[in-house]
Amino acid sequence: MKDRKKKPVENHATAAWSDIETANEISGIACPSLTQTINAKKYVDENEK
Repeated sequence: MKDRKKKPVENHATAAWSDIETANEISGIACPSLTQTINAKKYVDENEK
């Protein structure tokens, strides 16, 4: 079989972790910037069923 590079399904430039503002020191959980938080809310609101 030939090795074929697959095209990524998701766009990592727009991923929630792409614009990390801070991270929790203990847990390491990333906190997105305000801009990314607003973009995520808009996306969710537009895609409600």
